[in-house]
Amino acid sequence: MVEIVKPALEHLPSYKAALERGWSPDNVRLQEATREQLAAIEQDPVAFLASLEDPEARGGPITLPDGRQVARLPGFRRWIWDGEASGSIGLRWQKGTAQLPSHVLGHIGYAVVPWKRRRGYATQALRLMLDEARAVGLLYVEITAKPGNPASHKVILANGGRLVERFFEDAAYGGVESLRFRIEL
Repeated sequence: MVEIVKPALEHLPSYKAALERGWSPDNVRLQEATREQLAAIEQDPVAFLASLEDPEARGGPITLPDGRQVARLPGFRRWIWDGEASGSIGLRWQKGTAQLPSHVLGHIGYAVVPWKRRRGYATQALRLMLDEARAVGLLYVEITAKPGNPASHKVILANGGRLVERFFEDAAYGGVESLRFRIEL
């Protein structure tokens, strides 16, 4: 059974092992994010876990891939779990609106460990995260995916998503073409 769990010390060894196997929870920053997370876990595991839960946006600014710093949005991460760490899924939003700043690619981002892909884990995790999005008051979520990522398109469509536009990502992410999907809640 696949579930999404709040990151906790009891799950941390399995999550750390997935990072050590080379998996990255960040589809943009990839191995840089993996190295940062491993270092943060090593330095202070409790603080690392706390950093993944920030619904009040109390953490410091976020550094975009181009080096610009922007205000943190409220958000949190959940780990995709089947008895061991199977991936990560995050939700971010702006209070009082479903709109997102142009530098934010979507409300929800997810990554499944390579050795557990093609088993429906992302589809189930997204379905569960939609309940969390409703709970914070969102009326819809937007999720982006590259045109050449049909696996992610399938996950989004299976959860009621519809393609709303082709667009070019913020320059911070290289300005590449992407697809924006919307799921009404």
